[in-house]
Amino acid sequence: MLAGHRDLGICVIHACPARDEHPSCQGPPQKPKGTMLHVNDLTYRIADRIILDRATFALPTGSKVGLVGRNGAGKTTLFRIIQGEVSPETGDIALPRGMRIGAVAQEAPGGPETLVEVVLAADKERAALLAEAETADGFRRAEIETRLTDIGAHSAPARAAAILHGLGFDAEAQNRPCSSFSGGWRMRVALAAVLFAEPDLLLLDEPTNYLDLEGTLWLYEYLDRYPHTVLVISHDRELLDTCVNHILHLDRGKLTIYRGGYTSFAKQYAEKRELTAKMQAKQEAERKHLQAFVDRFKAKASKARQAQSRVKRLAKLEPIATIVEDDVLPFDLPGPERPLAPPLIAVESAAVGYGDRVVLDRLNLTIQPDDRIALLGANGNGKSTFCKLLGGRLAPLKGDVRRPGKMDVAYFAQHQVDELNPSATAYEHVAARMPDTPVAKVRARAARFGFAGAKADTPVSSLSGGEKARLLMGLAAFNGPNLLILDEPTNHLDIDSRTALMEAINDYTGAVILVSHDRFLIEACADRLWVVGGSTVKPFDGDMDDYRQLVLSGELEPQRRSDKPQGPSSPSRTDERRAAAERRVALAPLRKKLEGLEARMAKLTDVIGKVDAALADGTAFQKDPAKATELAKMRSEAAETLASVEEEWLALSEEIETATA
Repeated sequence: MLAGHRDLGICVIHACPARDEHPSCQGPPQKPKGTMLHVNDLTYRIADRIILDRATFALPTGSKVGLVGRNGAGKTTLFRIIQGEVSPETGDIALPRGMRIGAVAQEAPGGPETLVEVVLAADKERAALLAEAETADGFRRAEIETRLTDIGAHSAPARAAAILHGLGFDAEAQNRPCSSFSGGWRMRVALAAVLFAEPDLLLLDEPTNYLDLEGTLWLYEYLDRYPHTVLVISHDRELLDTCVNHILHLDRGKLTIYRGGYTSFAKQYAEKRELTAKMQAKQEAERKHLQAFVDRFKAKASKARQAQSRVKRLAKLEPIATIVEDDVLPFDLPGPERPLAPPLIAVESAAVGYGDRVVLDRLNLTIQPDDRIALLGANGNGKSTFCKLLGGRLAPLKGDVRRPGKMDVAYFAQHQVDELNPSATAYEHVAARMPDTPVAKVRARAARFGFAGAKADTPVSSLSGGEKARLLMGLAAFNGPNLLILDEPTNHLDIDSRTALMEAINDYTGAVILVSHDRFLIEACADRLWVVGGSTVKPFDGDMDDYRQLVLSGELEPQRRSDKPQGPSSPSRTDERRAAAERRVALAPLRKKLEGLEARMAKLTDVIGKVDAALADGTAFQKDPAKATELAKMRSEAAETLASVEEEWLALSEEIETATA
């Protein structure tokens, strides 16, 4: 039996009861060799539905394993069985003696303890030893001090602070009571606690769902260096490619483990499907051949023995299990019927906030009709506020935000799920947008969202988180908007659904503003990166690898991660900010000219590419010498012009860089 306890948002389960009874008297657990966790012949069902069907797998000690599978496949149920929260119908779980299992509790901590106190309390042995040391004396006191030194107890506060800082809490926030934070931030504290405890088997269920991108990047680095075994449920492709060395795939109740990260798994799984299909085709051909012989000769006495042997062979042909793939429905993101003239939005010397509180200032940015922009920056820095400014939900406190009067904006944010009517169906939500429309057309539109047939008549309250997000996104983009603002769109979506969303965003013809902790989605969809920090928004000159280095090195401008309302800008910095704003305004014409040069360079490069393709045909000069000569001349002129434009672009870039240094 596994004995467990839950305190302050962390669950640590001890596989050895004796260690629980005398935590201060036991040495470190025996270092395991070989297998950390062995699950054998596990069966579990909910009502008539089989979740785990005689599932078996083993985790090597020290491995980092990603548990993947479609939403609803039973991944969280497997975690609960491993932790002893529910019992399977059949099968057993084996762990080395003395091993500790750690997981984030479902209920976030929310008491009067400070964040540092919550995290430090996760190390039960340290807490027990420190309490005993207050009354112990003599030889026992010496034993306790030796053990405290062995487990690094005296450096624990610094380690706890480092973990909290990595997850987004500055020094001031770390000493505030846990109850003063929102639920999402308290879940981060629970995550910090279980990471600090360093259990021998760490179970993490979608740990990036309540982190921002900066916290997610830090977690990648931490898990990569984690010294023990990790089993993590995640739909984050980047985490599954950079932090794990095995993939455990749960599909239709069966568990299969693969070596490598997610990309390697996807390749192996595709090869397995292809091999299975070939084996099935070969077996079916053999079956038909045998059956044809039996049908032809079973009535002939001279062939009776041969026919009978083939009947036996047919009976022994075990059907090869088919790998069934569930179709992933595409996301419906219709683009605008008519593109608007650029720029789509121009923000000049603007500030935005709430009442007298300025959240973002010195905003000088331009958005083109087909831009793909990802907003980077820690939670609390103002990303959502900036999105509301762009979407017209907040007016600027000063400055100017120019946008076409006919511009349609679609805004998607996870909290909007609460705006759906829980008792209404997907069909009814779509019908409300299509009054006086025939039922067949309404149902066809609902099917485009992923709600075909009876699914369209399911109440919202009975939909999964991913289905609610799919419905909400379809409703937001219903009329073919010019600008699509997506604030954390991947929460509750599995990997295949995230891929479908990525394809829909890339096919969408309008502009996109993307806020996401999913690095894979950002790299696949965004052409430009803007950083929200230091009370402003500015373009980032680099890629996601560069940004990751800045986050991990701490070289970014100070971030507001304390979940605490911020006051207006400090008067002592007014002159400095005004000067910076004036410099940006002065440089605006130069930046606009630079964008024009970049567009011209792109067109010239495209012309040269097309001419090269036409001239690549070796018979071009033979078929039409005059046209070929004209093309060669055109290419020469385009290349000469491109070189001149590039020189002008370099000079202008240097001028802007010097002015902003």
